[in-house]
Amino acid sequence: MKIRAGSFITIFVWAVLCFVFFNEALATGVTTFNVVDLGAEPDGETDAAEIFQRAWCAACGSPDPAKIYVPEGMFLIRQAYFSGPCENNNIVFEIWGTLVAPSDYNVIGNDDNWLAFEHVDGVAIIGGKLYGQGAGLWACKDSGNECPKGATNLSITNSKNVVVTGLLSLNSQMFHVVVNRCGRVTMQDIEIKAPGDSPNTDGIHVQLSYDVTILNSKITTGDDCISIGPGAKNLWMENILCGPGHGVSIGSLAKNLKEKGVQNVTLKTATFKNTQNGVRIKAWGRPSKGFARKIVFKDLKMRNVHNPILIDQNYCPDNKNCPGQLNSHIGGTPTYLPLPTM
Repeated sequence: MKIRAGSFITIFVWAVLCFVFFNEALATGVTTFNVVDLGAEPDGETDAAEIFQRAWCAACGSPDPAKIYVPEGMFLIRQAYFSGPCENNNIVFEIWGTLVAPSDYNVIGNDDNWLAFEHVDGVAIIGGKLYGQGAGLWACKDSGNECPKGATNLSITNSKNVVVTGLLSLNSQMFHVVVNRCGRVTMQDIEIKAPGDSPNTDGIHVQLSYDVTILNSKITTGDDCISIGPGAKNLWMENILCGPGHGVSIGSLAKNLKEKGVQNVTLKTATFKNTQNGVRIKAWGRPSKGFARKIVFKDLKMRNVHNPILIDQNYCPDNKNCPGQLNSHIGGTPTYLPLPTM
């Protein structure tokens, strides 16, 4: 994933705000930060991004364990970057309310992320609803007009020891949750919702990360329920309900010559219902050092699944600009392994 220039400017602004707010936090000595007490309006109309940033900077700057508390209500967040490193490795983001993205998709549509955690160690995100308001952007794309690419609801990048539990993500413009260049991330009791025809709304995407666990989660979306990119290793997924959507996908792989492989991936006890695919491995038909190995799919149930198991060794979406040379590690035509549906 690439960060656009506008995102760097946003991160710089947040860094300046952190310096100011941290100096204020030193005077209070408080380790629990209630965003409403700090001035956030739970009306869904007043931008609370600066207040949330104030709470984050105070918690991140505290030498002691800290909690950011978001009570019930709707909080409009234009965009927020929660960046480390922090002075402590025990920050809890406890959310009882709903965080709402701007209704105008152009506000964040040209950025990578709506909410982002970067360079953090020891953060727990508990509960909450993230409402991405992506329907307007999907309609734009469906019309064939020139539209922004769209933003991810929640991005976790260059971080470790992160827990996300009890989170509901609704109608993200693009991906719902992205885990990129991270280690030791646990996600459990996650619910993701988007219409079955919403474009590029992958539920959870994991790449260039290790020791990632996804448990007890329900994903309904318009793209992959879980997508696994190059560089993912030691990924455990268990008790997953997927559908509608495109299933659980490894890849696409082999898009680049020098590419990290995917290894030690397990999906256990999963149910697929009304999905395009069940489990899938997809790779471009071109030379690459990428690979997929030690992959386990176990105890899967499928109902009304078009391709229960699909290994596509010549992946080329829309059949445009397809490579003519087969991958040196994976070659041939797509392999379909039908299973009896239930």
